[in-house]
Amino acid sequence: MITLYLAEDQGLLNSALSQLLELEDDLHVLGSSQDGQTAWLDINKLKPDVAILDIEMPKASGLDVADDIHNANLKTKVIILTTFAQKAYFERAVKAQVNGYLLKDGPNDELVAAIRNVMAGQTIYDPELVQNMVTASDNPLTHQEMSVLRAAADGESTKQIAESLFLSDGTVRNYLSAIFSKLGVHNRLEAVNLAKTNKWLS
Repeated sequence: MITLYLAEDQGLLNSALSQLLELEDDLHVLGSSQDGQTAWLDINKLKPDVAILDIEMPKASGLDVADDIHNANLKTKVIILTTFAQKAYFERAVKAQVNGYLLKDGPNDELVAAIRNVMAGQTIYDPELVQNMVTASDNPLTHQEMSVLRAAADGESTKQIAESLFLSDGTVRNYLSAIFSKLGVHNRLEAVNLAKTNKWLS
């Protein structure tokens, strides 16, 4: 069972999402709130598997809560829901190492799939939000993700990358998934080409 916490300041949407998520056999909503301050206190106490956070809320934003979760080293994974395709928000979300970054008006089944995927170690960023936000001066990849991408650019297989970086095959696959999500691409070739275009590999 995947335990969830939902923070959304619009009461009707909060209630509707909670009910929809509870319909899934493998999901359980431990609690919900309509402001960031309450959300952080509850999350720190309940320690859900996944926190689903709206960006703009009273008292503290979803990104503030994501920062708190990251700084407290909680194991809770974070999915940000937003209606705002703003570069500054995206950059903060990447810095806070959120596990998912999705549009609030997207299909419900995408949110459910994202919850399961982040629990499996993937990073899920909505391509529509990523598009046009990645620039040559704004590389969203971490140092380790860049190491994996450089190895991929050299033509190394997943197994070879794992051996050269002293990682497991599964960890390498998770890094590649995160790279694809952050860059809004679908495969290694697209990721490498985008990195070369933006001169990140030089």
